[in-house]
Amino acid sequence: MPDRGGGPTGPRIRVGRPSRRIRTLLMTLGVLAALVMLFVMFAGFWTDWLWYRSVRYSSVFTTTLGTKIGLFAVFGVLMTLAVGINIWLAHRLRPPLSAMSMEQQNLDRYRMSIAPYKKWALLAISTLVGLVAGASAAGQWRTWLLWINGVPFGQKDPQFHKDISFYTFDLPWYRFLLSFGFAAVVLSLIAAALVHYLYGGLRLTSPGGRATSAATGHLSVLLGLFVGLKAIAYWLDRYGLAVKSSGLKSTDGWTGLRYVDANAYLPAKTILFIIALICALLFFATLWRRTWQLPVIGFGLMVLSAVLIGGLYPAIVQKFQVQPNEQAKEAPYIKKNITATREAYGIDGTDVKEYAGKSDPKDKDKLRADVNATASLRLLDPNIVSPTFQQQQQVRGYYQFPSTLDVDRYKKDGKEQDTVIGLRELNIKGIPERNWINDHFKYTHGYGAITAKGTSITSEGEPDFTEKNLPTEGVLGKYEQRIYYGEKTTQYSIVGGPQKELDYSSDQGEKSYSYQGKSGVNLSNPVNRAAYAVAFGEPKMLYAGAIGEGSRILYNRTPKERVEAVAPWLTIDGDAYPAVVDGRIQWIVDAYTTTNGYPYASRTTLGDTTADSLTTGQRAVVAQQNQVNYIRNSVKATVDAYDGKVSLYQWDTKDPVLKTWMKSFPGTVKAKSEISPALMDHLRYPQDLFKVQRELLTRYHVTDPGTFYTGSERWQVPDDPTTKEGNAVPPYYLSMKMPDQQKQTFSLTTTFTPKSRPNLGAFMAVDADAKSPDYGAIRVLKLPSETTVWGPQQAQSKFNSDAAVANAINIWKRGDSEVEYGNLLTVPLDGGLLYVEPVYLRGAGTNYPLLKKVLVNYGEKIAFKDTLDEALDEVFGGKVPDNGTKQPPGQPSGQPPANQTVKQAVKDAQDAYDAGQKALGDKDWGAYGKAQKDLKDALDRIAKAESGSSDKSGKPGS
Repeated sequence: MPDRGGGPTGPRIRVGRPSRRIRTLLMTLGVLAALVMLFVMFAGFWTDWLWYRSVRYSSVFTTTLGTKIGLFAVFGVLMTLAVGINIWLAHRLRPPLSAMSMEQQNLDRYRMSIAPYKKWALLAISTLVGLVAGASAAGQWRTWLLWINGVPFGQKDPQFHKDISFYTFDLPWYRFLLSFGFAAVVLSLIAAALVHYLYGGLRLTSPGGRATSAATGHLSVLLGLFVGLKAIAYWLDRYGLAVKSSGLKSTDGWTGLRYVDANAYLPAKTILFIIALICALLFFATLWRRTWQLPVIGFGLMVLSAVLIGGLYPAIVQKFQVQPNEQAKEAPYIKKNITATREAYGIDGTDVKEYAGKSDPKDKDKLRADVNATASLRLLDPNIVSPTFQQQQQVRGYYQFPSTLDVDRYKKDGKEQDTVIGLRELNIKGIPERNWINDHFKYTHGYGAITAKGTSITSEGEPDFTEKNLPTEGVLGKYEQRIYYGEKTTQYSIVGGPQKELDYSSDQGEKSYSYQGKSGVNLSNPVNRAAYAVAFGEPKMLYAGAIGEGSRILYNRTPKERVEAVAPWLTIDGDAYPAVVDGRIQWIVDAYTTTNGYPYASRTTLGDTTADSLTTGQRAVVAQQNQVNYIRNSVKATVDAYDGKVSLYQWDTKDPVLKTWMKSFPGTVKAKSEISPALMDHLRYPQDLFKVQRELLTRYHVTDPGTFYTGSERWQVPDDPTTKEGNAVPPYYLSMKMPDQQKQTFSLTTTFTPKSRPNLGAFMAVDADAKSPDYGAIRVLKLPSETTVWGPQQAQSKFNSDAAVANAINIWKRGDSEVEYGNLLTVPLDGGLLYVEPVYLRGAGTNYPLLKKVLVNYGEKIAFKDTLDEALDEVFGGKVPDNGTKQPPGQPSGQPPANQTVKQAVKDAQDAYDAGQKALGDKDWGAYGKAQKDLKDALDRIAKAESGSSDKSGKPGS
C-alpha cells in the first residue's frame, strides 16, 4: 500500500541469520541424526558378525565381506580414475577462447558458474560413478572366488577342446571384466565429450572445424578402446557359442553349438574380431593423422560386416543348407548335446532295460508270495496323515506338525522298516495368551519326534505309532526331545536368562526349563542388546527385566535358513527332514552345487522341474526360477534341533565346483569320512535332484540323435491322479527291489507316460539308501511302445469306475464325508506292474483322515478291500471251483448274482446311514454305534459281491 503520510512508520523487520542457540540446536540434531544412522548401519553389521561367530562360521562372514570390500575398492577406484582422468584431460586440452562465437558466448555462463567449483565437481562426479561401479563389482564376489580358486574338471569340451572349468569359472569373470571395461570407456567418452563441448573443443554450430586436434585425438583414443573391447567381445563370443541357449525341434533349453553356429557364426565371429582390431588401430592412428575419415569408414565397414557376416550369412546357411536336411546336419551336434547333458546332470549311467509290462503267471500262489519279497508297500501316506498326527499327538494347541510328513527308516528287532516321522514343533499362533513375553520368552520350543509304521495301520485305520505321547516313548529310546530349531520355527526366542521357559505340560502341571545349549548370541552385553533392539525393531530389549545374565537370542531357526547362511554358495533342497541320530534330533538338508556354464548341456529351471502336486503350499521348491545346466548333490548338511549346530559334509568327492568352493572357504566343509554310521543310516537320495533328473530323462533317455530329433520316444511326467490340480505326480520313497536286484533297498520311484498318451511308458527307480554300494544308480524299465499297460491316470480311472469302488464312495459322500486317495504306488512284479493305493475317509464331524480301504490292481484285476493282504489275496487268488452251475462272469458259485447282492447291500447301507443320522439327532449314541457297524457290514458286502464281477478285460460283469 502507498504511504498515506502522517505518523511514523512501524518498526522494520530485519531478516538475519538464526540465533546462535538455534544454530547450535540444529547442529546438535544433525549430529544426532548422523549418529543414529551410523548406529543403524553398525547394528546390521554387528549382529551379522555375532550370529556367524555364534555358529562358528565366522570365516564365511569375513571371507565374503573381505571379498566384497576388495572388489568394491578396486573397481570403484578404477572407475573413479578412468572417468576422473578423462575429465581432467579434456579440461587440460581445452582450446584458448580468443574469438567467441555465439555458441561459445552462450556456454560462457555455464563455464563461469562452474569455475569456482571445478575441482569439487570433478571429485563428485568421479566418486559417484566409482561408488556405483564398486557396488556393482561387489555383487560379483562369487564370480571372483570361482575364478581365483577354480579347479579343473579334467574334461574338455568337444568344440574348442578347453577344460570345462574355462566355461564355468573363467569365462564369466572375463565377461564381467569386459562389461566393466565397456562401462568405463563409455562413461569416460561421454564425460570427455561434454567437457570438450563445454570448453570449445567440440563445436556444433560454430564456423570452421567441428573439433580441435586435441579433442579429436582424445576422443579417438577412447573410441579405439571401445572398438578394441568389441574385438575382445567377438573373440569371447566364439567360446560363448558353447554355452549359448537356442531352440531346436523336440527339445527345450537346448545349449551348445548347432550346425549354423559351427559353420557360420563361428567363422563370422573370427572375421569380425579381425575387422574390429583393424578398426581400433585406425582410431588410434588419428593421434598422428588428426582426421576421423579413415576410422569412421572403418567403423562403418565393421557395422556393415556385423550385419552381413554376423546376421545375414548365418540366416542364409540356416535357410538353404540346414532346413532342407536338418536332421542329418544337426545329428553330430545333437550327439554332443546328449552326451554333455547326461554327464552334467548325472544321468549318464542310467540303466535302461526293456520290460514287458504284462504277466501271465502260472503259479499265482508264488506270485502272491513274491509281492512281499519285492516291496514293503507303504500304506501310510505322509502327504495325507498329518491331520491324524495332529489329532492324535498334538496334545497342546501350541504344538503343530508339518502338513507333509517325512519317510525314513528305523530299525526294530534289527530289521529296517519304512517309517513316517514328524516333529511336534512350536505353533506360535496356538499360544493361549499372546504377548511379547509368551511369544519370545516362555514358549520357545517344540517337543518330541512322532513316528508310525509306514506299512501297517491299526484296525480303526489310524497310524500305528511306534513313538508317541509327551514326552515321547517308543522305538527311538532316550534322546534330546526339545526342538529349538525347526521348519516351523520362524520367530526369535530369548532363552537362558531370568525368565523361565515352558518345557511341556503334563497331568502334573507345567514343567519349567532353562536352555542349556551354547547356541544363540549373548545379550548380557548392553551394546549387543542395543544392536538387536535396532536390528529387530524391538525397543523392549533395551529395558526388559526378562533379559539378564545368561540371556541368549535364537534366530535364523529354520534348517534351510541356517545352511543357506553358512554356505551361501549352495543351492538348498526344498525338503529338510528330521532324524534321531545318536540321541539328538538332527535336521538333514541336501545341498547342491550348480552352474549354468557347462558347455553343450541343456539348461533347466530348477523351480519348474522341482514342482509337483505337493509344492502348492505343502513343501517348497528349490531355488525358484534358477536356471542351471549342471547339478550335483555335493553336500549333506545337518542342523541340530536343540543347539542349532550346522555341519556340512562333503558328499560328492569328485565335484570340481565343490572343490573350488572349499578352496574359497577352507575349513567349512568336513570330509565325508566324518559322517557317523548312525547318521549314514538316515541319509537318502534327495527328491529335488531326482525330479530334475526325471525331467531330463523324459528326453535324454534317448541316445540316438535321429530318434532324439524326431521326438518319437519322448516321455512326460504324468499328472498326479489323486488330485485335481493337474500337477506332476510326486516321487515316492519305497523299499523295493527292481528285477535285477536280489533284495529290497530303500528307493525313490516315479513313472513316465509317452508324450500326449495316458498309458505307461516307463518306470524309474534310484537306489536311495546312502549305505548301499549302488547308491544313486538309476534304473529305468522301458515298456514296449505298442503296449497298453495302464498309466497312473488310467489306473485311477479304472479304480473310480469299478462298480464296488464307485458304490462305496458314493455312499460315503452321501454322509458329507470326504474321500482322499493316498499315494498311488507302482511296483514292477514278474513282468507286470502292481498298483497299490490307500483310500482315506475324513468322516463327517471329524477333521482327520482314516485309512478305510486299499485299492490294488495287477493286469486287468482290481481289488478293493479293508486291508492290503485281503486285496492282494483277491488279486492273486486262484480260480473259483466250478460245480457245474452256470453263473455270471466272475461270480462265485452258490451265491446270488452280483447285481442282486449289490442292490441289497446298497439298500442296507442306505438304511444304516439313515438310522445313523436319526440316532445323531436323538443323541442316542448306542443306536448310532450300531448303525455305523451295520453301514460297515453293508459296505463290506458291496466290496465282496463286486470283487468278482470284473472279467479279465477289466469290464464289470452283469
